Amino acid sequence: MFLSAFGHSEGMDLLDRATALSWLGVAFEEARAGLGEGGVPIGAALYGADGTLLGRGHNRRVQDDDPSTHAETAAFRAAGRQRTYRGTTMVTTLSPCWYCSGLVRQFGISRVVIGEAVTFHGGHDWLAEHGVEIVLLDDPECVAMMRDFIEKHPALWNEDIGA
Repeated sequence: MFLSAFGHSEGMDLLDRATALSWLGVAFEEARAGLGEGGVPIGAALYGADGTLLGRGHNRRVQDDDPSTHAETAAFRAAGRQRTYRGTTMVTTLSPCWYCSGLVRQFGISRVVIGEAVTFHGGHDWLAEHGVEIVLLDDPECVAMMRDFIEKHPALWNEDIGA
């Protein structure tokens, strides 16, 4: 398992803490937008190997009445078709579920930056075991937002995670 705190893997540029936090800020804005729309506050962004923002999005399961529109899939779709996903980074406010972890593996996304895995521990250990670089930030704002949401909307949260 490879769990990084701002290291690098072969063929990938070094990711420093300031960049990781900046990218997480974009995902966090998306999570807040989703919450403001009455949805589940999870946001994501997909960055190219050169650091270019390719796409961003948030969980829209409630808003679109579509169980497949998770934050990571929304960001992935917003990025549009890429020749390759090698060297890209998926940034998400919450540890990715199995569905979104599968997306990362299926398309060969190289790195996942995770805001927090306190309120939900998804498939990031499995991703690490399969060569995906994982950067876990344990961001207190991400934790606080999810804890507040889970406390206020337990039924919606349980629906979202398939409980």
